[in-house]
Amino acid sequence: MAGSEVVKNAEKILCKHCSSVIIAPNVATKEEFKHFLPYMRQKSELSVDAAEGEDLNEWWMVPDMYMFENVGFSNTVGTFKYLTCADCEQGPVGIHNLTVKKSYVAAQRIVYKS
Repeated sequence: MAGSEVVKNAEKILCKHCSSVIIAPNVATKEEFKHFLPYMRQKSELSVDAAEGEDLNEWWMVPDMYMFENVGFSNTVGTFKYLTCADCEQGPVGIHNLTVKKSYVAAQRIVYKS
């Protein structure tokens, strides 16, 4: 991404189900890459065998897992953990990559508020 402009989240990033703040303003950086994410389900319905989902392309990268306001981490699935809203447990809203130790919240799975 040489020469690319760094875009930070100017607004709070919220859970689209309960409006809990997931990421405070100016914490996450926008990134684009293709990654499969299972469809939104309650935490209790997530499983390693969850095959239904979608390829998503727009993500908010959080460099340190302790920079989230409210997020839950699922059990490890391969080299990833799924991210859920810590308050309502809806998810997955994103992934935590254990290899690079960075978290990514899908732009299509959240809402914004200033």
